[in-house]
This record gives sequence, structure tokens and C-alpha cells, in this order.
Amino acid sequence: MSLAATKHTILLVEDDESLGSTLVERLSEEPYDITWVRTVKDALMALSSRTFDLHLLDIGLPDGSGFNVAREIKLTSHTPIIFLTAMNSAEYRLEGFEIGCDDYIPKPFHLKELLLRIAKVFEGRLEQKTKRSSGMVLHAESYSVVLPDGRTAELTQRDFELLSFLIEVSPRTVSRQDILERVFHSDAQTSRTVDNSIVRIRTALGTFGEGKLRSVRGVGYQWLV
Repeated sequence: MSLAATKHTILLVEDDESLGSTLVERLSEEPYDITWVRTVKDALMALSSRTFDLHLLDIGLPDGSGFNVAREIKLTSHTPIIFLTAMNSAEYRLEGFEIGCDDYIPKPFHLKELLLRIAKVFEGRLEQKTKRSSGMVLHAESYSVVLPDGRTAELTQRDFELLSFLIEVSPRTVSRQDILERVFHSDAQTSRTVDNSIVRIRTALGTFGEGKLRSVRGVGYQWLV
């Protein structure tokens, strides 16, 4: 699958009118669908109404920090973030990467460099979208799992993320609380939320999951390769 085959959606949060206009014009020449906003408030509104494949965030915004926008994104999404900012001290860069950004580009920057870095992020994400484990093929784009017998199990996004997480840390047993924090990203959820997700995964995997997706009494859950 080539990058040109997909019209990637990008949220651009940039308050500089000249730079914002230039970026929209140039990025729109590529296979990118750009939504441009200028404030934290408008960024959060855009995020509440649709999802994006990439977020390009300035840090110094009129009504707050792009770091806060990034933190909101990370609460519910693993989609990539690139910071575009004049704030280039080691302290700021460290904070950006601690939040979970994929790249940190100081201003001023060359447009071609930005395009190359965006392409690299998308290429890296594309490689991560298909994984193989225990004879299964996991497709992150469709949240589906092709089982060794050729059957396809369809999962919800959250159930897929939980299965992927258990496989990633296998054979470690993971507590319900750890799953809530690492996968569900919310203290408002309960252990029952995790249990219900596990039930749905087991139902989807059928007999193949028996003996692989284990409940460890009093501890949590484990995936055995």
C-alpha cells in the first residue's frame, strides 16, 4: 500500500497566519486533507468532532499550550503527533517526547524537511498496522485478526488494543488496573470493563484463544504464545 493511495487527515494547530496558510497550501498538494485551527479551544472542538491520522501542533498558542492539546489526544488515541515550534530548549523537547510525540521540529524549518518527516511518520505507522503473532495476523486498520484457520475475527478498537497489549507484553501477567491505565486510559472505568472486554475477545477468537488468553486468579490476564 503506497502513501499516495490514502488521503491522510491532518489537524494543523498553528496561530501564525502566514505560516498556517503556507502549510495548508503546500500540504494540500500532497495526499493530505488538512484541518487548520489557531487556538487550543478550536483544536479541542475539532478533535471532538472527528479523528485525524496526524496532528501538527504549535506549542505557544493564544489561549494555552499545544502540550495540553497533545495530552488530550493521548487520552483516547495513539495517532501520531509532530510539534512545530520555536520553543526549542532541551526542557521543551523533553516534555514533548515525554507526552509521546513522534517528532519535534524547531522553527524555522524547510518545507521539504517537514514533508519528509511527515512521510516517515506515516511509513512507520503503516509498518506497525500489520503484526503477526501465534499464527495470527493482526490488522490495526480494521481491528481484525486473521486466525490460523483462515477465519477473521472482528473486534472493537478497544478490544483490539487490549489483545495487542497482552500479546506485546507476553508472557507477563497484567493486572486489571494496569490494563485500565495502559489501554483504557481512564480511572472512571472499573475492573468489570476489562473483564467484559476479555469476554468479547475470547468469543471472537473461539477455540483458538483457549489456553492462550488466560485468567490468573487474583492477578489479571496473560497471553501465552
